[in-house]
Amino acid sequence: MPPLLLLSWGALLLNVLTPAGTATILPLPRVMAQAIAQGSLIVAIVLALLVNRRLVVRPNAFLVLLSVLAVVSFTVSLHNEFIFGSVFRGLRLVGFVTVLWLLSPWWGRRDLVLLRAHRLCLWAVLASVLVGAAIAPGKAFAVDGRLGGTVWPVPPTQVAHYAAVLFGTTVILWMCRVISGRHALVGVVVPAAGLVGTHTRTALIGALLGLTVASASLFLGHARVRRASASTIVAIAGAALLFAPQIVGWLARGQSAGEASRLTGRTDVWADVFAAPRPLLEQFFGSGLSDKSFDGLAIDSNWVSTYVDQGWVGLLLETSILVLLLLSAATHVRGPRRAMALFLVVYCLVASVTEVGLGDASPYLLDLTVAAALLAAPPDRPSPSRRTFPAQHFRPAIADDVSLGATPPNDSKEAAP
Repeated sequence: MPPLLLLSWGALLLNVLTPAGTATILPLPRVMAQAIAQGSLIVAIVLALLVNRRLVVRPNAFLVLLSVLAVVSFTVSLHNEFIFGSVFRGLRLVGFVTVLWLLSPWWGRRDLVLLRAHRLCLWAVLASVLVGAAIAPGKAFAVDGRLGGTVWPVPPTQVAHYAAVLFGTTVILWMCRVISGRHALVGVVVPAAGLVGTHTRTALIGALLGLTVASASLFLGHARVRRASASTIVAIAGAALLFAPQIVGWLARGQSAGEASRLTGRTDVWADVFAAPRPLLEQFFGSGLSDKSFDGLAIDSNWVSTYVDQGWVGLLLETSILVLLLLSAATHVRGPRRAMALFLVVYCLVASVTEVGLGDASPYLLDLTVAAALLAAPPDRPSPSRRTFPAQHFRPAIADDVSLGATPPNDSKEAAP
C-alpha cells in the first residue's frame, strides 16, 4: 500500500472527525481540535498530489455525480444567510471530492487498497477510543453512559459507526476466507464490544441488515457463509430467549415507548422543517450547506437535512448515487468485493434515516467511496505511483473473484512504471 495514499486517506478521515464537546484525557481546546480537523483537508490534498504527481484520474459516474452535488452546493451556499460558514462548508466539500478524484487511479485494484486503508484508519480511531476508555473510563462514558473518545473527542454515534463498519467487513472477509480465524476473532470481538458500549441502535441495525444482504449475495457460492448463517440464526434465537430482558433494556436505553416511536424527538423537528414555508427556488436548490440544524435543534436525518441545504436537486443526486452503487453491485461478479460494497451501501442507507452526511464531507461519504472503488473495473493502466504494490495480503480474495468469473489478475498492469 502506498504510504502517502494511506496518510492522505487518514487525513480525510481526520477532517470528518468532528470534535465533540466532551472532556479529553489531555486538555484540548475545542477551537484547536476544530483547526486540526479542518486543516487536515489541506494535508490530504497535498499528500494526494504527491502520490498522484501525474494527476491521473479515472472517470466514473460516482465521482461525476458527487462533483455535480459539490458544485451545486457551493453555488447555492454563496447566497446563504450565514455566508461565511456556508461557503466554507461548500469549499470543504469541493476539496474533499478533489482528493477522491486524485485517489481514483487506485480504484478497482485486486489488492483492495482503499478498503485496507479505510480499515486501518478506522482501527486507529477505535484503538484510541478503547485506550481512552481504559485510562479514563469516567470520561469515556460521560455522555449518558455511552462510549465516546477521550484521546480525540469522538462522539458515541461516530464510535458506533466505525465499530460497525469494522465488524461487518471483518465478518465478510472471514466468510470469504480472506483472513484467518485468529484475525477475524480480534476483528469481531473488539468492534462488537465498542458497538455495544456506545448503545447506538442505528449502527447495530445497519450492521445487521448490511451483513444480511452481503451474506445473501454470497450464499450460493460459499459453504462457510451457509454454515455461518445457520449458526447465527440459532445463536440469535437462543440469545433472544435467554437474555430477552437485557436486550430490550439495552435497546430501550431508558426511553419510554413514546420517545422511541418519535425517534427521541427527531420526528418533531422533521415535521417542523416540512411545515415551514420556503420559496420555490429554495425548495429545489436548498439554502446552502449548514450545520444540519433547524431553529437550533439538530435535524439528525440525512434526507431532511439535504432538503434544507440542497433541496430536491440534492435529494435527486444523492438518490442517484445510491441507486448507481446498488445497480453496479447487482451486475458485478459474485465475490467478496461485491459483498463488502453491498454491506457499506446498505449500512449507509440505514444510517441515513437518523444520521447526516451523504450530502457533505463525512465518514459516510468515505464509506460510499470505498464501495464504489470495490465495484470499479480493474485499471487498464498502471497507477501513477512509482512503487509496486503486490496484492499479497488479499490474495485469497483475488482468487475468489477469479474463480467466480472475474478477469484474471495481471500484476504487471498494476505495477508502477
